[in-house]
Amino acid sequence: MKNKILTAVSTIMLFVPWTLLILRMFDWAMESPTAEIMISCYAAFMIFSGIFTIVSYAAAKIKSNLMKVCLVVNNLYAIFGIGVFVLMGLPKFM
Repeated sequence: MKNKILTAVSTIMLFVPWTLLILRMFDWAMESPTAEIMISCYAAFMIFSGIFTIVSYAAAKIKSNLMKVCLVVNNLYAIFGIGVFVLMGLPKFM
């Protein structure tokens, strides 16, 4: 039962970053402070989902095919999230 719950949570985490595209349709989401906050929150969530999936896959030993797909995609999300934080912080150091 625990394996199914962890797999379901990891699967749901695959689709959450795509909701940013829906939110960006509104004018208020394109304004300066709101846009940076939203992108930072989504990047932090993507990093968290990558870490959560790694821990679920390794510690709980969930080896299903769906979990393997979640592991790959969420880790790509985590890498892109780290890249977003690097790109957002880079102008502050230059």
